[in-house]
Amino acid sequence: EEQLVESGGGLVHPGGSLKLSCTASGFTDSPFSSYGMAWVRQAPGKGLEWVAGINRGGGSGNPIYAASVRGRFTISRDNVNNMLYLQMNNLQTGDSAMYYCATGLSGSGLRGPGTRVTVSP
Repeated sequence: EEQLVESGGGLVHPGGSLKLSCTASGFTDSPFSSYGMAWVRQAPGKGLEWVAGINRGGGSGNPIYAASVRGRFTISRDNVNNMLYLQMNNLQTGDSAMYYCATGLSGSGLRGPGTRVTVSP
């Protein structure tokens, strides 16, 4: 069974940094490397927001970002170890949300249970 599990969330002050990780497992029919991947987030009381996407393949693989995070967030992947990452710098209170990794560049596929990021003074 394909599964995604996020980790690395927490409480951070404005201007701080966090690195989120997503561990993929059970991708036996189609390998993890064959999927475009994305990070999406949901703030309390708001809808799901796409944050960043990365094409299938290795390394930084032509990532794309939402305007709200471009220049502050970096998405990357490790196809050898079936991992997806999101480095978040200069975090702002508006970045507080539950963060999910998901299959598909748009993040519309399988999602994990999420990891919470809280940015507070």
